[in-house]
Amino acid sequence: MGSIDAPTVTENGATLPDAAATPAADGEHKPSAFANGAPVEITQESEATKRRRSSVLPLEVGTRVMCRWRDGKYHPVKVIERRKMPYASPNDYEYYVHYTEFNRRLDEWVKLEQLDLDSVETVVDEKVEDKVTSLKMTRHQKRKIDETHVEVGHEELDAASLREHEEFTKVKNIATIELGRYEIETWYFSPFPPEYNDSLKLYFCEFCLNFMKRKEQLQRHMRKCDLKHPPGDEIYRSGTLSMFEIDGKKNKVYGQNLCYLAKLFLDHKTLYYDVDLFLFYVLCECDDRGCHMVGYFSKEKHSEESYNLACILTLPPYQRKGYGKFLIAFSYELSKKEGKVGTPERPLSDLGLLSYRGYWTRVLLDILKKHKGNISIKELSDMTAIKAEDILTTLQSLELIQYRKGQHVICADPKVLDRHLKAAGRGGLEVDVSKLIWTPYKEQS
Repeated sequence: MGSIDAPTVTENGATLPDAAATPAADGEHKPSAFANGAPVEITQESEATKRRRSSVLPLEVGTRVMCRWRDGKYHPVKVIERRKMPYASPNDYEYYVHYTEFNRRLDEWVKLEQLDLDSVETVVDEKVEDKVTSLKMTRHQKRKIDETHVEVGHEELDAASLREHEEFTKVKNIATIELGRYEIETWYFSPFPPEYNDSLKLYFCEFCLNFMKRKEQLQRHMRKCDLKHPPGDEIYRSGTLSMFEIDGKKNKVYGQNLCYLAKLFLDHKTLYYDVDLFLFYVLCECDDRGCHMVGYFSKEKHSEESYNLACILTLPPYQRKGYGKFLIAFSYELSKKEGKVGTPERPLSDLGLLSYRGYWTRVLLDILKKHKGNISIKELSDMTAIKAEDILTTLQSLELIQYRKGQHVICADPKVLDRHLKAAGRGGLEVDVSKLIWTPYKEQS
C-alpha cells in the first residue's frame, strides 16, 4: 500500500535513509552519505529535524496532524488523548486520534512514526470546533452502514450534551472482543464495570453473554455453561434462522450484558441498567453447535407513544446480509400481531431514518403497485402497521401524494412506482409469518 520509498534503517527509534558504510580512520564503519561526490558523515537526525521534533513533542491533546491510516495514505486527525510508552524516553507517547473525515468508530491508538510531524497544527479552541466533522460521509458510505449501524432514539443531544458525551466516551476502552468464532474490533466506548478498565480485549460467552478478561477464563466457563442459545423463548424459526424473546425482568444479567455489548457498536445509545422494562429480540444463525447471535432489537413492554422498537443492532461480522432490514420487518410483524400500529423510538438518527425510510418505501410501493383502485393512508396503515405519519412523510418524500380539496390524495403512476422501487433496492430477508409463534406480552399479576 502507498508508494515505495527508499530503503530505510532504524536506529534508536529514528528512521534514516539507508546509507553506504565507509571505513573510518579507526577501522570502524560509520553511516555516510555523499555530497558533491564526496562521502560525508551523517548523524542519526539532522539538527533541523531534532529541533522540529523537540519543539512539537510530546503532542498536546487537541493537536491536529496528518496520520498514516491502514490504507497507507495520510489523513487529518485530532489528538484525543495520549499515554506514555513504558521504558521510553520522556517524549515517547502513543496517541489516541480521531480521523476527522470519518465516524468516531475508527478512532484508535497510533505510534509516533505514523504521524507526519511537519503537518502539526496549533491546538484548536474546542468551543469553535465543528462538532459534526466526525459524521462526514459520502452517500455510498451512509448507504453501506444503514443496516448495521442504526442508532434509534439516542440522538437528542444539544451542543453542550454532545460535548459532554464525547468527553466522557472519547477513548475506546475495549479494543476488541471475542464472540464465538469471531474476533471483532469495537467501535465505541462502553461503560463496563471498573474492574475491566485495564482490559483491551474481552471474551464473551456467545450464549449467556458473560464476559471475561482472559481466554482461559472463557474456556473454563464454556465447560460449565449449559446454554446453547439465548435464554428466553424461541418465537421464530425458519431454516437456520431463529428469533428469541428475552424478558429483561426474568433475565436481568443477560439484558445488561447485551447492553454493554451493544454499546461497543452504538455511539449515542443510552445504556439502561434497569432492563426490567424491556423485551429483547435476539436473532440467531443456528447450526449443530448452537444458536449464534447475529443482532437484536429491543422494545419497551409498555409504550405510551406506540414505539415498537427502542434500539437495533446488527453485529459487524453479519453486515451487508440483510439482517438489519429483517429486524425492522420483524418489529412490524409483532405490531400486526398486537393489532397496533408502531413506529421506532424518536428521534431517529440520520442513518436510522435512512434505514426506516427504505423499509417504508419498499412496503408501501409493493402495496400500491398491486392494489387496484383508490386506497387511503388509513387503509395502508391498517395493512402494514406503519404509523400514518410515517406513511405520509414517506409518500411526500417520493412525491406520490398531493393535497386536493382538503384531503391527501395518493398518485400512483405505475412507471413512477417502478422507478422508485428500483431506487429503493432489495428488501433483504423475508419474515415468514407462518413460522412466527408468539403472543403479545402481558404483565403477570
